[in-house]
Amino acid sequence: MIVRPVGDDGSGEPARRVDVDGSPVGHAHSASDVTEFMRRADLDAALIDDPGIVEWQGGGPDVWE
Repeated sequence: MIVRPVGDDGSGEPARRVDVDGSPVGHAHSASDVTEFMRRADLDAALIDDPGIVEWQGGGPDVWE
């Protein structure tokens, strides 16, 4: 899973695009959104900080602006 740097998803709110296996799955507005994408991809959300599972680009799970 790749969480891209903060940008604009068209809503005017800061968001980060999330890709799973090279395909975009949506935009996250918080770390809880990322854990939901992980759940949908059958990944253990407890591994949100594991760099082998989630590649955070442009900052970690605490960067949303």
